[in-house]
Amino acid sequence: MALHSFHLKASWPGLRNDVGEMETGNLKTKISIPPEMDGPGVGTNPDELLLGAAATCYIITLAAMMERSKLQKENLTMESEGIVDVTKGVITYKKIIHRPVIALKSDATEADKQLAKKLAEKAETSCMITRAIQGNVMVELEASVTKA
Repeated sequence: MALHSFHLKASWPGLRNDVGEMETGNLKTKISIPPEMDGPGVGTNPDELLLGAAATCYIITLAAMMERSKLQKENLTMESEGIVDVTKGVITYKKIIHRPVIALKSDATEADKQLAKKLAEKAETSCMITRAIQGNVMVELEASVTKA
């Protein structure tokens, strides 16, 4: 078994609506509460960071699965959406929706398209971030497979 450690430093100088900083690896940014939650909206926030973790884990996992399957692609892009519910002051991260667009090479077969769809679904359940939030945040997939 191999264990990997990741480290983050954060500072928060004041109260709820102040602006803090965080640094981890190659990411250094300001952090605050988003304007949707009556915050200053400076830098990023935990909601965007969780969405970013889930989205980047998914797209990297999908690309690796496509590579291992020798499925040739022209392009792989994605949009993701995080839905947060605030009811009676209780904040709940409800759902993440990934919308990958897999553009296969122009000579892709129907079998290639089916494999791409299968891998898109498998990547969602294989991503370690999705597994980490499983049972707490619903993750949905709206994949699109096209030919270039």
